[in-house]
Amino acid sequence: MRRVMRCVSVWAAVPLALATAAVTPPAWADAPRARAEARLAWADAPSPVPPPASRAPVPAIGRAWPVGVRPPVLRGWEPPATVYGAGHRGVDLAAPAGSPVRAVAAGRVSFAGRVAGRGVVSVELAGTDLRTTYEPVSPSVKKGDDVGAGEVVGVVEPTGSHCGRATCVHWGLLRGDAYLDPLSLLPPWLLHRGPSRLLPVLGVPVPA
Repeated sequence: MRRVMRCVSVWAAVPLALATAAVTPPAWADAPRARAEARLAWADAPSPVPPPASRAPVPAIGRAWPVGVRPPVLRGWEPPATVYGAGHRGVDLAAPAGSPVRAVAAGRVSFAGRVAGRGVVSVELAGTDLRTTYEPVSPSVKKGDDVGAGEVVGVVEPTGSHCGRATCVHWGLLRGDAYLDPLSLLPPWLLHRGPSRLLPVLGVPVPA
């Protein structure tokens, strides 16, 4: 009799266990909901913004254009809205292949080599927290070299340009990880200088 009652009590507990299991779902059952909530949280996250640039103005210490006298600007500086957003993080200057590339201001070469198949030269500008970059360039300098304003750092490579059929030099300016407008390095007399003109000289005696 006791054995029969024990069996009855055991079997009576089975529906209760099943009912409890139905009310409390296993942990794996919540996995899809957790993944969905994670996706929603990721979608609601704010887009990354560019690193804040220092409010310190860019000093107009440039004394030479990277190429030529006043080369055509094929594409200007277009800062992106976000870190990974579309934009143009520098200035494209038209220049034939083989043209000399010059440092716009005095500084020290921090990099001279190849990046993604293109020659790149980077110069830390003396007395500032700025650095300029030039590509695609075949370097004639090496890391650690001191260069003066207007000194040749390489020549324009015939390939590696992103200017379509034309060859160009991509000129960049950075402060830390923030991209700035490279043209802001040039003083007005250099940025807007027109062609030279010969003027008459008055009051100077003519030698016999």
